[in-house]
Amino acid sequence: MSNISYVRTEMLQEKAPPVTQTGIVKWVRENLFSSVSNSVLTLLALWLLYTLLSHVLPWVFQSSWSANSLTECRSAIAAAYGEGTHGACWAVIRERFFQLIYGFYPPELYWRPNLAFILMLVALAPVLFDKLPRKMLWFSAVYPFLCFWLLWGGSIWLPLSIVAGFVLGGFAFKLIGAQFGNLFATIGAFLVPILWWMFAASPVASGIHSAIPLGLEAVESAKFGGFLLSILIGITGIVLSLPIGILLALGRQSDLLIVKAICVGFIEFIRGVPLITLLFVASVLLNYFLPPGTNFDLILRVVIMVTLFASAYMAEVIRGGLAALPKGQYEGADSLGLDFWQSTRLIIMPQALKISIPSIVSTFIGLFKDTTLVSIIGLFDPIGLSTNIRADSAWNGIIWELYGFIAIVFFIFCFSMSRYSMYLENKLKTGH
Repeated sequence: MSNISYVRTEMLQEKAPPVTQTGIVKWVRENLFSSVSNSVLTLLALWLLYTLLSHVLPWVFQSSWSANSLTECRSAIAAAYGEGTHGACWAVIRERFFQLIYGFYPPELYWRPNLAFILMLVALAPVLFDKLPRKMLWFSAVYPFLCFWLLWGGSIWLPLSIVAGFVLGGFAFKLIGAQFGNLFATIGAFLVPILWWMFAASPVASGIHSAIPLGLEAVESAKFGGFLLSILIGITGIVLSLPIGILLALGRQSDLLIVKAICVGFIEFIRGVPLITLLFVASVLLNYFLPPGTNFDLILRVVIMVTLFASAYMAEVIRGGLAALPKGQYEGADSLGLDFWQSTRLIIMPQALKISIPSIVSTFIGLFKDTTLVSIIGLFDPIGLSTNIRADSAWNGIIWELYGFIAIVFFIFCFSMSRYSMYLENKLKTGH
């Protein structure tokens, strides 16, 4: 007699989900062909992408890497791929690669910028990633002076005398603060290093060097160029503009009338003047305001102007982060009995910086790309060098290969900064 029941007595075997509901097919259906309009736009985008790649890829790969001139390059492409073939002449990158990277820096001294770049990564590592030992921050603080000495060479006592200015500023802050309060201590901490650098640093360094000559072969600033120059100006501006921008943002919100007026005036003036104008001031006009016979390095002048320009924009970015904080955060800091600097360092500024991360990184990326403007004042950054290379009769007429290579390198740096920004945002995300 058969057993018939209305309730199943055994489990059915699991079945695979429908093909349209899993994997790549599901993603394509939901994201590319979810509706008629979306399907039309997808097909149009695929057609445009195909049209673009069908022209670009043959030009990129049907190319020559072993020519000594544009004429030889075109002849080699025609011989390899047929008459009328248009291909890239990457030979110019191969031949002028070191010039695009180092400018006119002496080839036998390439180890110095290479070492400076490697040490820069080491110095940035503890700043960017908090899991690394905090003791490495001491090297991060020393690195700018070490980099200066490696790239420019000369006496080692000059960067050490500059470091001595910061040490004297710290002593001045403690000594004056104990007698007259924080306001006069802060003023003294600024004035003492400036006076030391203006009147004593160079003579002291020269005197010590005459007794103990230690140093590297000096390299003129005129020999700097290529991506070495862009990275030098960009990284220096990025590193210095953030702390200066924070101080300017705090000064703009200060209750001290003079401090607030100075910060507001500086920010509004710098933001109201194009960067190229400031670069012309650094290149031409600044010498008129210096004592006769003063030799103020052009790259140093450009670095100062770029840093001040970025600091003004950074100050407004930080001020936006400070304005976004609720009033309760300030009141909470006051209720804990913290003074202004303690509450700013421990409570207010970390939250303001977290809010401002996207805008801060956008300012950094814009600053790094703006380093190409220095070609207008005669410095040989990658754009300036590309013009110089194209002026050579052997490569006269070549354009896209040089600009394409420069664009790729800039993209690598800028894309890396944007990826780190996203990593930092996700790491500091505390929920909604």
